[in-house]
Amino acid sequence: MRFPMARWSPIPLRLIVGYGFMQHGFAKLSRGPGAFVAILQTIGVPHSHFMAWLTILTELLGGLAVLLGAFVTIVSVPMMAVLLVAMFEVHLPYGFSSIKLLDVTATGAKFGPVGYEVILLYLACLAALVVGGSGPFAIDGLIGKRRASRSTTARRQTGSARSACAGDR
Repeated sequence: MRFPMARWSPIPLRLIVGYGFMQHGFAKLSRGPGAFVAILQTIGVPHSHFMAWLTILTELLGGLAVLLGAFVTIVSVPMMAVLLVAMFEVHLPYGFSSIKLLDVTATGAKFGPVGYEVILLYLACLAALVVGGSGPFAIDGLIGKRRASRSTTARRQTGSARSACAGDR
């Protein structure tokens, strides 16, 4: 039995994942792409300048596409690739937890390096959107409706042409 509200569940996933990816892309741009290039060079990523820009564009454009529910299945592939590279190249040595409280001082809490927990959550959300669909208010849904209406119109026209041809016999 499916709950009537279940059709709305992709919307918060799209909003959180889309905004999160875009925020990471904007953060890299605001610090200057050169800073991200330097990080990639430090961890040994080949073609670090190209990969930095590819990552930034994937985060910005992929995040926007997910936010809008547009081409989610397609854009999820490079987004998942970015997540997997980050997980295995950066976050894996720090363990699962994304919150490592080191100390609380007068200036506030001090945290250690982030583990791969949040990356797994992003991957799960993207997988849920790919498998379950983008939900209501998604561009993917509008594209699907347009295709369905075109194929219905084409079948009607083909059917009309066939019946006209059958009448000629």
